[in-house]
Parts: sequence; structure tokens; C-alpha cells
Amino acid sequence: MPAPTDWQTDAPVALLKNVLRLTAPNPGVMTGPGTNSYLVGDAHTGFIAIDPGPADADHLQRLWQAACFADGRGGNIRMIVCTHSHPDHSPGAKPLQALCAQGGRREGAADGAALATAPPILGLPSAATARAASAFTPDRAVRDGEVLQLTAANAHADGHSLRVVFTPGHAANHICLLLEEDGLLFSGDHILNGSTTVIDPPDGHMGHYLHSLDVLAVQCSAMDVHYILPAHGHVIPHALAAITRLKAHRLQREAKIAAVMQTNPNGSLDQWLPLAYDDVDPRIWPVAKRSLLAHVEHIQQLQTAATESSTA
Repeated sequence: MPAPTDWQTDAPVALLKNVLRLTAPNPGVMTGPGTNSYLVGDAHTGFIAIDPGPADADHLQRLWQAACFADGRGGNIRMIVCTHSHPDHSPGAKPLQALCAQGGRREGAADGAALATAPPILGLPSAATARAASAFTPDRAVRDGEVLQLTAANAHADGHSLRVVFTPGHAANHICLLLEEDGLLFSGDHILNGSTTVIDPPDGHMGHYLHSLDVLAVQCSAMDVHYILPAHGHVIPHALAAITRLKAHRLQREAKIAAVMQTNPNGSLDQWLPLAYDDVDPRIWPVAKRSLLAHVEHIQQLQTAATESSTA
């Protein structure tokens, strides 16, 4: 795997033999170095584009060019998959689809490139709880456990299988993708490197998020997954250990929040925030406040369930 600092927005980076990563030029507090767009496959099978990112024309053109046919012509994209509908992940899907159908920009397309077809956009539609900027409707909704298959025309060439794993929590329509042959997990925003993902109710849900971590742990164990490829940040090794650490961190934060709430039961989010996140840079507190709300709602849901159970 390339070094952690090996970010490229102008050229794809090869991650093993069947994965290319191209980072969108949208760095920031919420996106880190930028949104990682991935191409899975090879010139014989075609490629699946994962998370095309924002509608950045130059970034999408580079994705189109990187997905080469055996003759070197770009645009060999068979499917476009969005892990979820947030504005740094899915807006590029439609223009990338159009680019494939057109054969790339006229000035960059090879002769005959226009015979390429438009790949379908796959994922899950945004829920009613999503913010307006996160509205998304795929051409086809995927199913939990469905396998997206890339098959080579040459019978002697290997194919590629991406298994869909439904992982709500960060977003109600979030999915992860597991490349079965290579044991790689594309985690979208569910698992990041360098930070913990924001859970923003009502579309985000802490209980669902924690359960989805358990689902991913089971999948990674069953499929012998060693690496996690997040939508932001570098490749994460030791997948199972990383998931275990992440869940422990979330539960530790929740225990700290529960203690703060118990000390000041009539307090507000603004009063609990500096105590529950006193180990976090105050500049991040406005973002952390969203996850604080998700934790508070989860704590209250657990308390309600425990009360109902004791009185049943």
C-alpha cells in the first residue's frame, strides 16, 4: 500500500493491483485531504467507480481517463456506486455518467470513444430525514448482501466481486462495499482514518451506527479482510482491530457523556458539550455537537428500553 501521505488529485494511485484511488480536490475540516474516489477492476473487466465525489469537472475527467480499456482509451466504467448521499460523495455521479456516455470531453476523447455506454448509478436513495443538499436517487437501489460483479470477456482473466453491506448510522442510506477477491473493505464515511465520523440526527443514528460496526466486524472476519479503504484519509490496516478500537472509542465517549448528563440532568447540549468533549479542540465543538446529540438520543433510548423492560 502507498505511504499515508501519498495523496494525488491529479493522477490515480494504485492500491494493490485491482484498485486505483483518486482524491478529489476538496480538502477541509470535514473532508480531510479530500474525498477518495476509487476505481475497482481492470482493463479486461471494466471498473466500478466508488464515490465520484463532488461535481468537479476536472476530477471526473481524470476518473474517466483512469478507467482505461485494454487499448488505453478511457471511460471503461461499468457501474458508479455512491456509499451515501452527502454532497462530497454523490453529486459527481450524474456528470460522470454523462461523461462516460459522451466518451469524455471532446478535446480529451479518443476517436470512437463515444461508443461507450452510460453506466448505471447504484446506491440507496436518500431518506426523508436527509438534508436538502443530500438528496439522491440512484438509477437502481442495491440490496444488502448483493454482489456487484465485473466479469472479463476473456475467460482466462479474473473477475471482481463487490459485496454490498448495509451500514446505516452516519447516514440512513449508507452502504459499505467489500471486494471479496482481495479482502478489502470500502468504508465510505462509516470508518475514517484520522478522525471519527460525525453522526448527525435525524439522518444519522448512533444506535444504528454502533450496530453497523458489529455487522462490519462479522463481515471482515468471515471474508478475511485486512485493509479498510475509507472515503477520507489513508488506508487503514488490521481491519478487525481498527473496528474494535473505533467501537470502544465511541462507547467510552458515550459513557463520558452519560456521566456528564447524570451530574447535570437538567443541562443543555451547550452546557454538556465542553465537559463531554474537553479533550477535543474547541474549534471542532460545533461539529462535535451533532454527534453529542446522537449520543444523548441513544442514551435516552437505552434508558427508556431498560425502564420498559423492568416494568414489563
